[in-house]
Amino acid sequence: MQDKKYIEMTQAPLGRLITKMAIPSVVSNVVGISYSLVDAFYVGSMGAAASAAEGVCMPVIVVIQAFGLLLGIGAGNRVSVELGKKNIKKAEQLISTALFGSIVLGIILGGLGLMFQTPLIHLLGSTPSVDPLARQYLQPLLWIAPLFCATYVLNPAMRFQGYPTESMIAMIAGVVVNAAIEPVFMFAMHLGVFGAGVATAIAQAISFVIMLWIYIKKATAKLSVKMISFNGTMWKEIFSVGFPSFIRNGLFAVSSDLLNVVSAGYGAVAISAMTIVGRIINFGNVIQVGIGQGYQPVCGYNYGAKKYDRVLKGYNLILVASFILLVIICILEFIFAPQIVGIFIDNSKVVSYGALALRLQCIDFWLNAYVVMSNMMQQNLGYVVIASIVGLGNNCIFFIPALLILPHFFHFLGIAMSQPVAMLCTALMTLPLQMYVLRRLKKKQKKEETKAVKERV
Repeated sequence: MQDKKYIEMTQAPLGRLITKMAIPSVVSNVVGISYSLVDAFYVGSMGAAASAAEGVCMPVIVVIQAFGLLLGIGAGNRVSVELGKKNIKKAEQLISTALFGSIVLGIILGGLGLMFQTPLIHLLGSTPSVDPLARQYLQPLLWIAPLFCATYVLNPAMRFQGYPTESMIAMIAGVVVNAAIEPVFMFAMHLGVFGAGVATAIAQAISFVIMLWIYIKKATAKLSVKMISFNGTMWKEIFSVGFPSFIRNGLFAVSSDLLNVVSAGYGAVAISAMTIVGRIINFGNVIQVGIGQGYQPVCGYNYGAKKYDRVLKGYNLILVASFILLVIICILEFIFAPQIVGIFIDNSKVVSYGALALRLQCIDFWLNAYVVMSNMMQQNLGYVVIASIVGLGNNCIFFIPALLILPHFFHFLGIAMSQPVAMLCTALMTLPLQMYVLRRLKKKQKKEETKAVKERV
């Protein structure tokens, strides 16, 4: 089984291999974001305040996810490289350690969130009309924080080992359950926003159980309590590789919080509009991220096996594919912005605000193809500092100053302009950093080619 997977990842035609890995990842990501889209649809039917409450709570969920991905991406990335080197024991130590750590982190995060729930939602930009609804929605999600965190370790671990279809199955199961039971809890049982949180928590728990069962049955790097390591070097290895993902996701939570705080100055309508636009934009983003995730295990295996030509060719393939995808999505969302926003809420002012923000983001969101694909390669190849800087760009280095400055001059238009301004600046910053990474990789490729020629002679 292990040799068969190694041969597939290092010898199969790249286009077919990446497509095989990417399709389940795209489906899994779309299914994953469907949790928030389903919530946005049902919760939005209860009015702007309920929709805003969901938006206020989203940074907390993103932070829990970010800690899970810190360990999941960090361990999963290294697992694929170790499997490329045929070092199975090290791979098993990495994933077992990461899963244990995620459960402990989830318990800590959930406990702190429950203890400080009221000050937390105030910090996240809640208003008096939104406060009680935000508390109702958030509480059940904090209950299952350990399982939620652990799911985001197992999910990338499956993908990086070349089993994206199995990961997809668990995600689909959770979303189907969520879509089926959420209206029951909200409307039939008259639990309202609290019911939405309970339904999502149950669905997430089901996803974790299925994911764990599939992982135990299928994965190459097995889980074992005996393999859990408390060695500082191993933890450092996991954290260093996963840190760019943590930065990217953690700062998304910070920027979402700041966006809520700034938008609150224009009322629940503005918070609701920006929350909905965030969901819509993220839908396109997770599709292109899925393409990149199809490349990541291929990149890891081949980098570990010193097949640098395949690493480069794979990068070029995903860059072109994600660029074409985002251009098409941006054109469609720009044209049909009011209709798309209107799907989630029946409020003319929210739709007007949201359509404006969505169209502005579509102007240059296609640049995200270059930023994200490059960032994934940087992380996979171990360029932690560069990957972290690029990860900081769109959600921190450029977005936060834009969000703090532009509204003073352009009011709500300034809020809507902040993201496209940050995207353009991030893409320009990424260009020289990625060129440096590619030059280093080509040098390694040339060295291997020279070595192969000498060995043949």
